Amino acid sequence: MADSSQIAMPAGFSLSGGGDHTEEFYLNMGPQHPSTHGVLRLVLRMDGETVKEVVPHLGYIHRSIEKMAESQTYVQGIHLTDRMDYLSSFMNNLAVCLAVETGAGIGVPERAEYIRVLVCELQRIQSHLLWWGCFAMDLGALSAFLYGFEEREKITDIFEGLCGARLTMNYFRPGGCAVDLQEDFVTRTQVVVDRIDGVLDEYEGLVSKNLIIEERTKGVGVLPREAALSYGCSGAVGRASGVDYDVRRDDPYGIYDRFSFDVPLGRNGDCYDRYWIRLEEMRQSARIIRQALKELPEGPYRSKEKPVYKLPKNSRVYRQVETARGLFGVLAVSDSGKTPYRMKYRSPGFSNVAAINTMAAGSKLADVVTILATLDPVIPDIDR
Repeated sequence: MADSSQIAMPAGFSLSGGGDHTEEFYLNMGPQHPSTHGVLRLVLRMDGETVKEVVPHLGYIHRSIEKMAESQTYVQGIHLTDRMDYLSSFMNNLAVCLAVETGAGIGVPERAEYIRVLVCELQRIQSHLLWWGCFAMDLGALSAFLYGFEEREKITDIFEGLCGARLTMNYFRPGGCAVDLQEDFVTRTQVVVDRIDGVLDEYEGLVSKNLIIEERTKGVGVLPREAALSYGCSGAVGRASGVDYDVRRDDPYGIYDRFSFDVPLGRNGDCYDRYWIRLEEMRQSARIIRQALKELPEGPYRSKEKPVYKLPKNSRVYRQVETARGLFGVLAVSDSGKTPYRMKYRSPGFSNVAAINTMAAGSKLADVVTILATLDPVIPDIDR
């Protein structure tokens, strides 16, 4: 074995660690690792099993999406956002459409507004079902993954009939939607929301009240409210820490101000709160869908389509939506051409993952897997 004096160490690193009986070392978690849910690299500074520091290293899947948007028309650029957070593809697409509609003064028919709410809330449930299964599997409960996917497939089948895709889905357009709802959309959606409360009760009994799950989540990965605000955390991550903000309620877009729903809020900012909030969000999404189904009007699904959309010269338009992971924002800057001068995206995953060291420092190695799972990162959403 080589002498320790001959081993090249990172700057500031010492084998002696912080005490006489400890030796700090670095451990790479990723970029290829089943618990990072994609090509995310976490560099862990360890003292035995204790995590001293977590440093995320991003950029392994960066594809220059913002730069590509500058050479595509506003409609062509919509599809780029469903390659970011592909589990919130409809919601990302909606943010781009809202920016174009605001900048170009395009109206949206009533039916299209209701369709947008229905589709987005269905996708929120679909995304959280996948998260629930993966979260439980990360903690060793393999059966839960199959339970979550069984219900999720019903929604995925609806979306496949709607737009022809099952993952990188694309359906919204400036002024409404690409096509009208398929004939059985309402019936199949009603079946999903009629089942969801019973399904979630089953999930609660299977996972939520499991003693091992409680031991591994309660008091683990605590993110104080001030830190969540400082990092710009949003979605379930921010609300679990007491940040009472939901774009749908506090900066309503479309017709969200017409619906009654609650925004669940955590108290402890730990892994269990982040887990519980997503379960409750599924119940609230189903509540919104039921209201929208009852009020869904007839009429056109899109205002008059234009061959090319242009925004006024030197205009800057910012719109934001609440995706399954939090606040997603779009800044569109125009020079009056058919392509944007600049498209800037604000993704929730970047800010949420940035706070991982605050949550994980002082925890055990196994806790990092739990903490990362409750952040629910989609890596292309970060490496845009």
